[in-house]
Amino acid sequence: MDIKKVNQIINDNAYTRTSGTAEELKCAEYIKAAAAELTGYEAHIEDFEVDMSTMNKAVLLIDGKEIPCKGYLCSGNADIEAPFYYMPSDDKHSLAACKGKIVMIDSSMSYWKYQDIVEKGAVGFITYDGNANYADEDIDQKELRKAVSNGNKIPGVCINAKQAIALVRDGATTAKIILDQEEYVGTSRNVVLDIPGEIEDTIVVTAHYDSTSLSQGSYDNMSGSIGLLGIAEHFAKAPHRYSLRFVWCGSEERGLLGSKAYVAAHEDELSKFVLNVNLDMIGCIMGGFAACCTCEDKLVTFIEYLSYLEGFPLKVWQDVYSSDSTPFADKGVPAVSFARHAPQNTATIHNRYDTPAVMKAEHVLKDIDFINAFIAHMANAKNFPVAREIPANVKDKLDVYLNRKRGGGRPF
Repeated sequence: MDIKKVNQIINDNAYTRTSGTAEELKCAEYIKAAAAELTGYEAHIEDFEVDMSTMNKAVLLIDGKEIPCKGYLCSGNADIEAPFYYMPSDDKHSLAACKGKIVMIDSSMSYWKYQDIVEKGAVGFITYDGNANYADEDIDQKELRKAVSNGNKIPGVCINAKQAIALVRDGATTAKIILDQEEYVGTSRNVVLDIPGEIEDTIVVTAHYDSTSLSQGSYDNMSGSIGLLGIAEHFAKAPHRYSLRFVWCGSEERGLLGSKAYVAAHEDELSKFVLNVNLDMIGCIMGGFAACCTCEDKLVTFIEYLSYLEGFPLKVWQDVYSSDSTPFADKGVPAVSFARHAPQNTATIHNRYDTPAVMKAEHVLKDIDFINAFIAHMANAKNFPVAREIPANVKDKLDVYLNRKRGGGRPF
């Protein structure tokens, strides 16, 4: 892997590739071919089912005036009118006022937020994204995830932040949502490559390759996908004791669906997985390198020491990372996610500004070199040093992240 190859892969895949689409499949096939070219080993594609929707019509009327919007996929069909209610807080008093209203919230639609407004009688919802200070009027395509709705659907739409500000400023009173969509089951894919070692115990290296609807996904996360290709190329030529499996995950942006599907489909193999190493956003021009360990805190210390030995500055901590490492950790496989975090005013994600322009091939290669050094220590261990257990404090954080319980306690 060199600068020319990194730039070629970034530019070849600088297009939107959302879950379950022909573009996602195109990228999966590209990665499969690139992996074979760089390593000499054949990769394969594993299909898994995903909920899909075709939106035929999405309309939001506020006091009779149409507001540009995109309907939430998989939120059903609707033609409903109700009082408009802006809810900037989720305290007990604010939630009590949801009944019979179409509720606009400041954040994305999280599991507990959705459960709360539905429980309190909301009949529809509005979210917004974008930035009031940006020139564009972009609206991201959102979906009501099955894991959020639990089969209890109310219609929702997303608007641009500028429109949301105007609604509150102008004192909006009545909202109407019209949705017409066709929901069905589609197909997403994981790309899998095995490079055998001397023993069957395996380090699984992951990165997602899908993007969100507005993004070319160069930073999030073609960069991590290139990282996997570079690591696989290196270890295809370097001896190693532990086997290595590389998984390029589809549908991460829809709630880690690819990695969740992978661990479910390979449950009989999980006992031989000794570590998951995940890459999610590396190699950008600006920003510092980071490692988040979802495992015993001894690995935090090891990575910190390794950064000194390699002269490679980073921040490292123990926590749950919002990426494909989490489903592995939830199944008891210790995990670490590596990332290069750009300041938000130099590289943003999930919007039109995630393009090859924010990337630096030299940084991608430097990041790969450090991760190779880390994996080399692990893959050549005489006895694997990371305990194959998830500490109780990390299990608690996994329960919160995966919505099995509330974090921080209910506000009422």
